[in-house]
Parts: sequence; C-alpha cells; structure tokens
Amino acid sequence: MPFQTVTPAIYRESIGIVLRRALASFLIVLTAYAGIARAANDEVTLNFVNTEIEAVAAAIGQITRRNFLIDPRVKGTVNIVSSRPVPASAIYDIFLSALRLQGFAAVESNGVTKILLEADAKLHLSGVSPRSGSAGDRLQTQVYALKYASATQLLPVLRPIISAANTIVAYANNNSLVITDYASNLRRIDRIIDAIDRPTSGESVVIPLRYAAAGEMTQTLVRIIAEGGAGPGAQAGAIDPTTRVVIVPDARTNSIVVRSENPERIARVQGLVRQLDVPTGAAGNIHVIYLKNAEATKVAQTLRAVLAGEASGSGPVTPAPPVSAPGAAPGSAPAQSSAVTTSGGGIVADPASNAVIISASDAIVAHLKAVIEKLDVRRAQVYVEALIVELTADRAAEFGIQWQAIDDLAANRTQLFGGTNFGARGSGTNIIDAAINPGNVGPGINIGVVRGQITLPGIGTIANLGALARALASDTNANILSTPNLLTLDNEEAKIVIGQNVPFITGQYAQTGSATTATPFQTIERRDVGLTLRIKPQISEGGTVRLQIFQEVSSVQDRTNVAGIITNKRAVESTVLVDDGQIVALGGLVQDSTSATVDKIPFLGDIPLIGSLFRYDTRKQTKTNLMVFLRPLVLRDSTAYGGVTTERYRQLLGEQEKSQPAPHPVLPEIQGPRLPPLPPSAPAAK
Repeated sequence: MPFQTVTPAIYRESIGIVLRRALASFLIVLTAYAGIARAANDEVTLNFVNTEIEAVAAAIGQITRRNFLIDPRVKGTVNIVSSRPVPASAIYDIFLSALRLQGFAAVESNGVTKILLEADAKLHLSGVSPRSGSAGDRLQTQVYALKYASATQLLPVLRPIISAANTIVAYANNNSLVITDYASNLRRIDRIIDAIDRPTSGESVVIPLRYAAAGEMTQTLVRIIAEGGAGPGAQAGAIDPTTRVVIVPDARTNSIVVRSENPERIARVQGLVRQLDVPTGAAGNIHVIYLKNAEATKVAQTLRAVLAGEASGSGPVTPAPPVSAPGAAPGSAPAQSSAVTTSGGGIVADPASNAVIISASDAIVAHLKAVIEKLDVRRAQVYVEALIVELTADRAAEFGIQWQAIDDLAANRTQLFGGTNFGARGSGTNIIDAAINPGNVGPGINIGVVRGQITLPGIGTIANLGALARALASDTNANILSTPNLLTLDNEEAKIVIGQNVPFITGQYAQTGSATTATPFQTIERRDVGLTLRIKPQISEGGTVRLQIFQEVSSVQDRTNVAGIITNKRAVESTVLVDDGQIVALGGLVQDSTSATVDKIPFLGDIPLIGSLFRYDTRKQTKTNLMVFLRPLVLRDSTAYGGVTTERYRQLLGEQEKSQPAPHPVLPEIQGPRLPPLPPSAPAAK
C-alpha cells in the first residue's frame, strides 16, 4: 500500500477529531461527577437529571469499582435524585432500578457487568441462583421443585406476576418450575409457592357397595355433583375446581373412594350412596355389554367358567333353560347361545351383535365387567415372512464310440456280423436306433459313417451305419426363491396354499362276468401339491414370538407310473422361539451327488487309447442347496401393519411399471392393468 502524503490540512483535521472526542468523554465524566456529591461516613448524594446512561455508568463504575459493558442499543437518559445522602454500597442497586424503569437490565459475568435490553438479558445469565438469595433488581434464574402442587396447574397462576420480557416454564417430568425474573419479584414468588405447595387437609373415605356397581355408581354421583354446582368439568377421578371432590371407582373391591377438603361434601356423597345402593325390585337384572375386539362366544365361555369356579364351593351350577328364538320350535336353542346360571345369574353370547348378555346381581355384574374390560382389548398381530431358497447345479458329460459290421441279411448265404451298441433302445444314444432312423439321435455332437443301405428281415431297408461317435456336456443351474407371507392374530392359526389340486386314484373296480354292460368306476382323492405354510403364533411379554410351523414344498414328478402319481416333497414341522423382526433358519438340505457310468467291451475297453473305441462313458454331478428361513414381525397397532402393506403395495407397483410393454413405432400402444396409486395418507414403511 503506498504511503499517503500528510498535508497540514489533514494533520489539523485529525488533531481536531481526537480533541473533540477527548473533550466529549471529559464532559460525560464531568457531568456524571457533577451529579455526585460525597458526604461524611462514605455516603453519597445523587443528582442526575436527564443524564446519559453511559455517563452515569462511568461515574458509578468509579465509585463501585465495577467494569461496565454497554450494548450499543442501550440509549437514553436517566433521572436519579436523592434528597439525603445514601450509602455508597446502595448506589449500584439504585442504578439497576433506574435501568429497569428504562427497559434495560444488568448481568454480571466474569468480572464484567453487561447492560443489555431486558428481553436479551436472560440469555446471558451464567447460572441458577439459590432460593432466597439476593434481592433488588438483579436478573436471576431459579428452579422450584414442587412437592404437592402440580407445576402445570401452577403455571397460569404465576404467569401474570412475572415481567412480560421474562420467562416461566413448567417441567412436568419432575414437577418443577423454571423462572427467570428480577430478584425482588422472585422473593415474592417464593412466598406464593410456599403458601400453595402444601399437602391438602382433605381425607379419603372408602364406601363399599353391596348391590350397585362401582363404575355406574361413580358416573351417577359425578353427574349429580356437576348439576349441583360442580360445573361441566366434574367426572370420575377428576378434581373439580369449585367443589374439590374426588370420586374414584375401585372395581376389584366394588367400592368407591371419595376425597374432599369439606366434610359436608363427603357426608352428602355418603347419603346419596346409601339411598342408591339398594337391591332392585325386579326379578332379574339384565345387562348387555357390546364387545369391541374380543369374540362374544369365547368371552361368554370364559365368564361361565369364572362363575362356575366361584360357585364350586357354595353350590351346584345349574344350567339355564334354553332360550327359544322367535318362530323356533319349543325347546330348541340357537347355536352359540348356551347359558349357565350360577347363584341366580346367567350369561348368553349373541354372535350377531358381538355382545354378551348377563343376568345376575349387580355385585356379580360388577366383577364380570372388570373381567370383560381386561379381555376385550385389541389383540396384536403377527406378520410372518417365509423364505424358501433352492439352489441346484447339475453337470453331465457323455462320450462314446459305437460300431457295427453288418451286411445284407436278405441274401441267402452264410454271413458274419458284429458290433458294439451302448444305451437302451429308444434313449437316442444307441447305434441301432440311429441306423433305423437318424432322427432318433440324441442331443450333442454325433458323427457316423454310413455305407449305403441294407435290408434287415422284419425291419426293412435302413442306413448301413458302420460307426457312431457321440459327445455331450450339459450344465444346468436353478435359483428358486419363494416368499410366502401370512398375517394372523395372536394365538390364531393361519394357512396359505399355493399350488395345484391333483387327483390321486385311491381305488377302482371293473365289473365282469355275466353283466351285459361293463360299469367300471374308480375313487379319487384330491390333494394339494405345491407350497403350503401353516403357522400359529403366540406373543410373549418379552417381545419374543413362539411359532408352531408346518411348511411343505411338493411337486409332481411323474404322472405315467402305473401305480399312481409320483410327487417330490420337502416338509418342515417345528416349534421355535424367535425375537421380533429377527430371521431364523428352520432347516434345509445340502446334497452333493456324483455318478459315473462306464459301458465297455471286456478287456478291449481297458486297452489304453484304443480302448475308447470299445467304451461309452457317462458322468453326472448334482448339487442341491435348500434352506428355509422365517422372519416374524409383531404388529400391535394400525400404523405397524399399514407400513408393511404400503411397502408390499409399492413393490407390486414397481413390478407393474417394469412389465409395461415398450412403445412400438407401428403397433398401437396397449397398457397393461395397473394398481391404483396409494393415497397420500398411506403410512410409511418402517
């Protein structure tokens, strides 16, 4: 950077700027000190009238030995006038009060006092102050751990008495309040919290019921109290802000618990209970309970077993008379509606409406309702993915030479013939088959020598095939993956079959003898051939799944056998314990088989090199890898199985997109069928 030439004018201007700034600072300090008059006994008289905040801070900093850091946004003047001298130790607190009136606050940190906007000051506090600490207009943060009162309910009570720029937060996990405000206000909040956060003096009274059910009685009492002035918020187990009465039912003991700070309220509830807890005058007390998740038939069986167990020590269980349906014959009972009467009670299931009808006393009904609430819950489901992997590799090789010397056997003279032939007739590898019909030659390379035609008795004219050399190598690989999936409820068996229904002949008969018309017949049994998966899951509390599994993979191998159809079968039947979402290997087959076949002429086939003319070699190797895996997923709510369904649906959408035919320049465009797109609200896959 080149040096700038300093002219006398520039030099004079710089000196003027420095002098003006020094003069301004001197005037500020002078003005501040002009407002302070020291008296005896280290007391000070303050007289700041419309004085800049910076000047007052400079003067107070000199007296209190404090270092101030002022935010550039802090602007304005203050008025501090004392009619009598004040101690020097109180000057700083007076200055904080003046800042608070202007909307500013001071925060002490690392030996420096920052003067900031009140809204930003709470962000610069260095820690949490102890309760009942310093007073005045110092900004502090305190934590109040409540013992009895609710922090959430106390929040709207304290919010109006806290400065608008400061904060109060309720932390429900440990029932605490975090408040940032001025120290003087925090001391007042201390007294308010101490007065509210105290144990209530109300007592709890347990009222046992003899005839009525605790749940129904609680609903009736809460309704009566609400209409009497408790307000619309009164409900079982809730504290009404007006009456301060708590009514909680206990289904196990068929009692209600009443708590209130007013003994008259408790006496009133007790009087209502005495009037309502009386036996009904009707001959029977019938209740209809509609179920949401469980099956009414199974729940009714369970309840009848419960009643039978309770009555086993008191008396016999008497079957209830059958209930005839409208229009049915007398004495006939509908299906799945049998009932058991125990001590004057009966239970009937209505499958049509999935409801349980109970005819019993109120006390028994209360017990049974508690049982139904625990049974009628949403059951978890299990989604099972079965993976069947089959890898097969077959390698085979054939090589052989066959020859024959044969003349026209139709001539009437002594002749000599001979030769070698390997392989069964009709297999495509025999030289005689190739001579009769060259089209019968099997796959691979076939090289032969033909010397005209000859006539054989009983066969006719054929090619005079003198030699046939044949070579063949084959390599076959198969990779099969089957993934059957099942979704079923906990403790419910599910089954999936993918395959064919093949008929098997189990017996036959043909009529013979003197009958003029034969009437043969045969019996057929149809069986499933293909892939079968049958599971029954049971979910434990620890997140593991117990699975009873039967899995079978079968196929038809031969239909031409006279004894019947031959099938291949691979089956696994087991009971396993699997963690949720984990893969387990059920079983499998690892097989490696090798075979070598040599057809040769004795002695001649063993001669090195030349022996190949009198030998036919066949070799085959087969490797099979078959493994069965299982992966259960526990689905406890709708979002869980919705995610699995969405994932499978999207996979099929992708496969359909891949299978769409490509556009053709001449042929008309034809679109294949497609699934409708997923709705935007479809749950995402996990």
